[in-house]
Amino acid sequence: MKEFMYGEREIAHLASQDGLLGEAMTRIGYISRAVEPNLFTALVQSIISQQISTKAADTVWNRFSARCGVVTPDIVLSLSEEDVAQCGMSKRKAGYLLGLANAICDGELDLEQLSLLHDEEIIQTLCKQSGIGRWTAEMMLIFSLARPDVVSFSDLGIRRGMMKLPPPPHFSL
Repeated sequence: MKEFMYGEREIAHLASQDGLLGEAMTRIGYISRAVEPNLFTALVQSIISQQISTKAADTVWNRFSARCGVVTPDIVLSLSEEDVAQCGMSKRKAGYLLGLANAICDGELDLEQLSLLHDEEIIQTLCKQSGIGRWTAEMMLIFSLARPDVVSFSDLGIRRGMMKLPPPPHFSL
């Protein structure tokens, strides 16, 4: 399993940018996070995960990957929108997955070349696809391409997590 790698330099930088975050990182310690190196799989998982709980997303992903066998653009295109939706997602999301698979198979979206682009170029390229917005593109940058300088400030999980952190003892409002 490949992991997102970071070290003292990255921790020190983040801590210098936000005192609450720095305190939280000290309390929590190192967090191991798997990286999904297959860009298509990562995008499919991100689309499935949009606006649903992690548990629900895992359930839908497991059904979808079982239906496909191996999740590739060609195999996804062999399914109907109804087949995809029956895995537990809306027809709209099913359409997004089929559209993504089609864009890759038609050569409209080249995932091999995508990884060679700068972060913002990747975000702009991916956002041209239906069902992929900035959050989904940022998730791919972080959890598939392991880009170290990306934080999804609009991510609800990050925002909620930061709000739940107790202030450090010496912090006052």
